[in-house]
Formats: sequence, C-alpha cells, structure tokens
Amino acid sequence: MSASQTPPATAVPGDDVPTLLVKIFGKDRPGITAGLFDTLAAYSVDVVDIEQVVTRGRITLCALVTAPSPGGSGSTEGDLRATVHSWAESLNLQAEIISGRGDNRPRGTGRSHVTVLGHPLTAESAAAIAAAITSTGGNIDRIFRLAKYPVTAVEFAVSGAATEALRTVLAPEAAQLGVDVAVVAAGLQRRAQRLVVMDVDSTLIQDEVIELFAAHAGCEAEVAEVTAAAMRGELDFEQSLHARVELLGGLDASVVDTVRKEVRLTPGARTLVRTLKRLGYQVGVVSGGFTQVTDALKEELGLDFASANTLEIVDGKLTGRVTGAIVDRAGKARLLRDFAQQAGVPLAQTVAIGDGANDLDMLNAAGLGVAFNAKPVVREAAHTAVNVPFLDTVLYLLGITRDEVEAADTHVG
Repeated sequence: MSASQTPPATAVPGDDVPTLLVKIFGKDRPGITAGLFDTLAAYSVDVVDIEQVVTRGRITLCALVTAPSPGGSGSTEGDLRATVHSWAESLNLQAEIISGRGDNRPRGTGRSHVTVLGHPLTAESAAAIAAAITSTGGNIDRIFRLAKYPVTAVEFAVSGAATEALRTVLAPEAAQLGVDVAVVAAGLQRRAQRLVVMDVDSTLIQDEVIELFAAHAGCEAEVAEVTAAAMRGELDFEQSLHARVELLGGLDASVVDTVRKEVRLTPGARTLVRTLKRLGYQVGVVSGGFTQVTDALKEELGLDFASANTLEIVDGKLTGRVTGAIVDRAGKARLLRDFAQQAGVPLAQTVAIGDGANDLDMLNAAGLGVAFNAKPVVREAAHTAVNVPFLDTVLYLLGITRDEVEAADTHVG
C-alpha cells in the first residue's frame, strides 16, 4: 500500500447492531480457543472482542461476536447457539450465550492502574480496596495477578475516577489494612523509558554505612542515635552528618575496604536493577552516605548514576570531615533533576525510592515516589509505600510481572 492510499476502515458495530456474548467455562486444555472460533466461523460472524483467563487450570473464555445474519440454512442465531452448546458439551465445557446490541460500554475518563501488594492478600483487604475504588466513582474494568511471591501482587485497571482522588482514598485504607497500594495514571507514559533513582542506606542496602564505620571506631551507639533522629526529621541532616563523621576521625583508611565487604544488599536489589536495565531504564543512587561505598555499588550493579558525600582522607587516616557539597534532603532532589536531564527523561517519568525524611523532597519531585519500609512521616507524604522487605516488588508498581522477570532471567541464563 502506498503512503497516499487510505487503509480500509475497521468495521466497528454500532449500538444498534445485534451481538452475542459467548462465554465458555471449564477445565483448560490445548485447542479450546481454536475450537470455539472454528465453530463460530461456520456462521460468518465478526469478532468484536475477546477475553480469556486461566485460573488454577480452569478457563474462562469470552468472545463478543456479531449475530449471524438471518436467512439461509444453518445461519440463524438459534442454530449458532445449538452448535456452540453441542461443541462445548463434547469437551465437558459449559457455554453461555447472551444476546445484546453493540460493543462494550466505553470506559470512563480518568484511567488508572491500582497495584495492591499483600503478604498475604486477604479477601477482607481485596473487598475493602474494591469498595474504596467504588466510593470514588471508579469502575474496575479488569483485574489480573502480577506476582504470587514473594508477595501477592494484583493490578486493578480502573476508569471513571481521577488518579489523585484514588490515591487520596486508597492510601489511608491501605494503611489500615496493612497492604501496600500504588496508584498511577494509565497511558503511554507508563511504558516509556524511565529513570529510577534510589536512596542507598536502608533502601538499596540493608545497612546504614556510617554505622558500619562507627562500629570500627567504637562509637556505634552514639552514631545510631543521631542517625535515627535525623531520619525521623528531628535533626537537620547536615548538622547531624558533621557530628557523626567527626566521631570517625583517626580511623585508618583501610577500614573503607572492610566496610565495603560488610555492606549487604537488600533482598531483591539485584533483581530490581538487573530487570530495569534489561528494559532500557536508567538507574541511579543518591546517598547521604559516602562515595567510598556508592562508587563500588555503581560498578558492581552497573548503575548509570551515583552521588554521595565523600569522607576526607589525609595521610591514610579519616579526618572526621567530608569534602565537597553535602548531599542532603534538598541535594537529593536536585540530583534527581540533574540525573533526569542527563538521561533525557522528563521528571514526570522518574521513579524515586527512599526510606528517610531526607528523601522526601526527592520522592515528591519524582513522577512516582515510593517509600520503602519507611518512617511514618515518609509513608504519609510519598505517592505510595512498600512495606515488605523485597526491593524488587517495586517492579510490580511499574506493571512488570514476576513471570516476565523470571522469563528474562531464564533467557539470559
């Protein structure tokens, strides 16, 4: 077809065109879908819509087709019904055929993806989330499972309610139920290339790096107390950083290599980064910790960006000071913007992940801010919260399924 030619219009039934909803239920086996449409083909019907799902080996297959034109032997709706029922019975399946007119109702404006993570996901939680969606005027158009482990993750496709309204209603409901709920707007932007930027301490890794250093300086308790207060937002981060680093003065620089070996990645961290990179995402870290550790993580995980504070070392000893600009709460948000500009990714297409009060500006600046096992003040302010100890569950918030992750790992392996 040349560029000047116009493709033929697709036949879409109007509201007055008779249609049949053909529903098939029963034990799944190969050939059911082909068999149904082979049966329908004898009546020269057009396929308007198809939906199929298999749950625990049981198939539900729905086909919306135009009704056969009256006249001619074997072309009546009654004949079609009889033939489909006979075919279904021969395979020990059940069939239901419902007459109607036209296509499905158009989905309402305001479309969102509502992802629910439960460990486990109880019937009570599912009922409460569904009811909360309904209370906003939203309609649940489709539900499917993203993962069955390490958490149960399901996604609701919702229309008819604004994304922010859904977030406002579902956030307190999720907190009360003890499940995690993320609400993101539907659309092409969800599939666009993205930038994911993470905090490091207690997010990408399980540890607080400064506390690892403090353990070697014999001041772990003092440092931990100041760190906790800073993460709760009770202390100015820059002042607390200087106070903690000062306690490390005099440590031999060889402790840096020791601390690097002590760092423990959060469960799921490798899977998260590996999967994002395979999808073409760019990934970075920003940290109120130290480049002596983040640079090593960048190399180990193949990160695109990394920025942190730098411990000053003079004559083979830690001086108890840091050099350069401080990466604090405002600095993390600034670095997110800088990374996005370098990556060529709009800020609306960024995802930020963090746990402490000094991550709040970054979480709020990102298109999607995820509070990961975070302090209460952070959970309340972020777009969404994840409260299970598996970092790769963030993939589900992006619509990536566990099956897709495992298939990619198998293919590469």
